[in-house]
Amino acid sequence: MAAEIPKTMSGVVIEKPGGVDVLKYKTDLPVPEIKEGELLVKNEYIGVNFIDTYFRTGLYPSSSGYPLITGKEASGTVVSSKHPRFSPGDRVAYLGDAAYAEYTSVSASRCIGPLPERISSETAAAALLQGLTALTLVREAAGIEQKLGISEGPWTLVHAAAGGTGSLLVQILSVMGAKVIATAGGQEKCEQAHHHGAQWTIDNKSKDVVERVKEITNGRGVDVIFDGVGKATFDADLDMVARKGTVISFGNASGKVEPLDILRLGAKNIKVMRPVLFGYIVTPEEWERWTTELFELIKTEKVKIKVHEVYPLQEVARAHTDLEGRKTTGKLLLKL
Repeated sequence: MAAEIPKTMSGVVIEKPGGVDVLKYKTDLPVPEIKEGELLVKNEYIGVNFIDTYFRTGLYPSSSGYPLITGKEASGTVVSSKHPRFSPGDRVAYLGDAAYAEYTSVSASRCIGPLPERISSETAAAALLQGLTALTLVREAAGIEQKLGISEGPWTLVHAAAGGTGSLLVQILSVMGAKVIATAGGQEKCEQAHHHGAQWTIDNKSKDVVERVKEITNGRGVDVIFDGVGKATFDADLDMVARKGTVISFGNASGKVEPLDILRLGAKNIKVMRPVLFGYIVTPEEWERWTTELFELIKTEKVKIKVHEVYPLQEVARAHTDLEGRKTTGKLLLKL
């Protein structure tokens, strides 16, 4: 017998863009109603991502305006379903909107489940958005295929390699046989990046990253740079990238990249990309392909998910502060 669904719920509302003080925890929000093809999920773990901070600050405008409930991923249990594939009681993970809440209405087309017993709800919530981002950046944006043997693939560089997406990029690139250089802030984070498979690490607090990359590659530069930092690292990327190389700018942790004079790319025939995960999972076939590959990597332990900390939903401001302050390694989760 299905549990009775309440009329109100707890959640975090942003009434206007701003700092962490605009994240307001409330207990009297209306529980969403679902339409055909949707599920109502009672959330258990909610992923915290830099994109959440972009919506909080207004860097990314909200298409629905304010007040806004942000959050792009979670895991939990289906309590109501209007899709034949899912039933109440199914344990699922999803990508969607308004995840910073007790209940979320979710499109069945962006839901994975029922989750296998060997994958916990915590792991599923921690893996989905950043895992799919890392996987599609490597396989789709960079076009890197798995090589036979070790370290026979292209030269690659991952910035912020101890963070949630960065650590997954390092692991997936290692699985694909790429030569991986990782940058991170401090010796401890560099050691973590090395543990995840980076053959070379650079402490960006104490070393000149550009010069060290040129030393490591004998002046050649790297074929693909994965940059989730943005403004602070982009100019160096254009210096470090090899002839005919690719700079993949996918995040704005230090602020968005300034407008680019396209003539700067001509000296080395550089390609610059600004891909977004959601452009790679538009069709059901794309969603199935990439989620299947991601969870297979996790099930076979070729990729391991590290959770930095689990915060109560009421402490969402502390989670955002820690994330933006570079105080974390791995994934941050909220728990109801």
